[in-house]
Amino acid sequence: MSLARMRVFVVSLFILAIASRARPAHAQEPPPRIGPVVVDLHGTFALFPDDQTVADSRGMTLGELPGSGLGLQVGVHVYPLKWRAITLGAGLEVAVAHSSQMAAEGATLVRSADERFTSVTPQVSFNFGTGHGWSYLSGGFGNSTWSVVPLGQNNYPPDSDKVKTINYGAGARWFARTHVAFSFDVRIYAVNPGSAAFKFPQRPRTNLVIVGVGISVK
Repeated sequence: MSLARMRVFVVSLFILAIASRARPAHAQEPPPRIGPVVVDLHGTFALFPDDQTVADSRGMTLGELPGSGLGLQVGVHVYPLKWRAITLGAGLEVAVAHSSQMAAEGATLVRSADERFTSVTPQVSFNFGTGHGWSYLSGGFGNSTWSVVPLGQNNYPPDSDKVKTINYGAGARWFARTHVAFSFDVRIYAVNPGSAAFKFPQRPRTNLVIVGVGISVK
């Protein structure tokens, strides 16, 4: 998926979230404010890049890259300030994702491979809605590790150096109950180049898309 298509996807979901975000409040009582503290727990679908330059950086063929995988996303957010229609949020997000590919029995040209991604990132968010439900735009800057290694290749480096990573995305939360909501998050991680290892070229700057769906608790 190209970066331009990723951005269109994120913006489209954000517009959908705004259009359907909060249930109507009773006229005689104002809706509750966003927050004050929310914990997110999402199962995720990770769109690992299918890129020849990434494969070259690990001495692999394009067909050996594992592709899409699954993971987990956990976040804790607080909402200290409100200005007009915008509530400012701050928090911390941890995301992990994993994908693997097993070569067919007897295959000699394609190796089994394992791909893992871990990110720990402080975040700032701009939230729109009420305590019954709201949408948001958010972003953060932190560290991540990204490992792509053929299985059973003991001569490969661990590929686990921490690199600077920017993430940005959008999502929404709908509170069907007072303290529990259905929520989703779509996020792009722009990962800085990794270190060169052995005879392999440096891993390029890479974008990873993670789509999370789950619950939020306040």
